[in-house]
Amino acid sequence: MKKIITASLVAALAVTSVQAESTSDRIDSLEKKLKKLNKKINEVKAHDAGDNIKWGVDMRTSYDNINYDMADGSTRSKDNLYSYRLWLNMAYAPDANNVFKGQLSMNKAMGASFDNPMMRPYDAFDWTTNEALRDTTLRVRQAYWLYLGEKAFGADIPWTFSIGRRPSTNGFLANLSQDDAAASPLGHIINVEYDGLSSKLDLSKVTGVPGMSIKLCMGNGSTNATPLIGTPSPNADVEANGMEDIQLAGFIAEPYNDGQIITKALWFKAFDLPDLIDPMAMSPINMDGTINPLFGAMQQVGNIEGGAFSALIDGLAEEGYFADAKVFGSIAYTKTDPDAGSSMLGSVDSETGTSYWFGAYLPVTDGENNYGRLGLEYNHGSKYWRPFTYAEDTMAGSKMAVRGDAFEANYTYQINEALSMQLRYVKMDYDYTGSNGFFGSSTGTPVKIDDLKQWAAGAQTYLANGGDGSFDPNAPTANELQAMQTIGWAQNTVETAEDFRFYIRYRF
Repeated sequence: MKKIITASLVAALAVTSVQAESTSDRIDSLEKKLKKLNKKINEVKAHDAGDNIKWGVDMRTSYDNINYDMADGSTRSKDNLYSYRLWLNMAYAPDANNVFKGQLSMNKAMGASFDNPMMRPYDAFDWTTNEALRDTTLRVRQAYWLYLGEKAFGADIPWTFSIGRRPSTNGFLANLSQDDAAASPLGHIINVEYDGLSSKLDLSKVTGVPGMSIKLCMGNGSTNATPLIGTPSPNADVEANGMEDIQLAGFIAEPYNDGQIITKALWFKAFDLPDLIDPMAMSPINMDGTINPLFGAMQQVGNIEGGAFSALIDGLAEEGYFADAKVFGSIAYTKTDPDAGSSMLGSVDSETGTSYWFGAYLPVTDGENNYGRLGLEYNHGSKYWRPFTYAEDTMAGSKMAVRGDAFEANYTYQINEALSMQLRYVKMDYDYTGSNGFFGSSTGTPVKIDDLKQWAAGAQTYLANGGDGSFDPNAPTANELQAMQTIGWAQNTVETAEDFRFYIRYRF
């Protein structure tokens, strides 16, 4: 009996052992299959993430109140300009060395369509903008690829190369009032959309100086190439209209940047710059129905160079209130180089303009809670100051282009992670005309506004007293016509401009 029981126990133990080993093998097999499956899932996830562009949304809804005081004593205003600005941001990095970035943009006045300003008032109605058949236009604000290299010239010098429609507005310091990250150029002197290339060398490792770098930028400001189809000239005949391409090249250097103290310098030269031939040609059609060949017609007048040095201290103390305070200062110059037989800014000689700009951004806090940021700025431009700031930094005109004084106060508050709001007031006092003109003498000549006001007052008195005899506005003498033009000049010259803005902004 004992033998039988013993044999049964041995058999049961043997079966149990075999079953345990079999279960263990199955578990091991399942774990291996699970690991393979997880590996495949991770590979699929990584592949899908790499094959998809990452999108971001930046939607700003603004209210602007704009006022102009004209040189003749009159005023003009728009007290309820509402607008939308939509940025759809794109980014894609297939590997650690290659990056694509892009930005699609819409920036429109509520209720308006500005497709053809010469067709007013018909194009002002925004009733069928997206419902009627139109062309294939899509506005691309940025589109460029960026290569990130590790060792330039075999040395420990990280480098980059980029080409496309560059991020060239809201540059260093100009980004502060816009509540944006700084783009490539210095906002004091260049704030304009730009097609071209750039290449940067990071010299901080080889020099031991924090943030030291140098960047080369080159590109086209405009081209006169004609389309292949629909024109009498082939697209290779790029000088058919007598205008050469406008080109620009420059260097951006960062002498020192440790994150708290940031310094940047820029020098550029632009070639073959234009001006309107006749700024008084206000219509493409003459009174007799014939075509006006001077409407919008331009001519090239020469070259211009410029430079700027800007510095920002981001944090005035290690801790406490001033740890979050920012102060900055910047100086800049521009210098004209007229073509032979042409003039720039009212002079056949080379003329130099200068500008300075400083400001502070201070936290608004009770010591425990943050209630936003207060910004204060001031900039001044001299008689011949002419920067590339055509991407207007206010609705009333380019603040940085002012030949005179500009004052700004702004308050920005982050409501939550996605929403922010801003109040901004800018006042521009012009000492000279031509601040927002081109580079020649037709639109860019600086004339002291106080002198223009005296001339206009004298012209008014002259015509009121009968001009050269019995003044007839329909048949003026040469002197009377000149007096009428002076009065009209004063009527269309801005002496002071103001822009008050409020916006709500969604970013995510």
